Amino acid sequence: MPLVIYSLLRVALVAAALGALYLVGLRGWLLPVVAVLVALAVSYLTLGRPRDAATEWMAGRAERRAAARAAAPKIDADAAHEDAEVDEKLRAD
Repeated sequence: MPLVIYSLLRVALVAAALGALYLVGLRGWLLPVVAVLVALAVSYLTLGRPRDAATEWMAGRAERRAAARAAAPKIDADAAHEDAEVDEKLRAD
């Protein structure tokens, strides 16, 4: 969820920059370009805590995925062993 909050804050900054620059008189193709650059700078300066929370959330998610991948071969080996036992019993019957 921190990633969603951070993303929404960034989008809000772009929208605010678009509005402010439009009111100042900037028009044309330069408006969105300058607005994105301004929002980038402002978000870098002001959104440190949400950015850190999003980074920690993504790192935790990556660790959980890596742990799940590490456990997968054991699960696969167990499943293969169980399948072999079932096959043996079916052949015996």
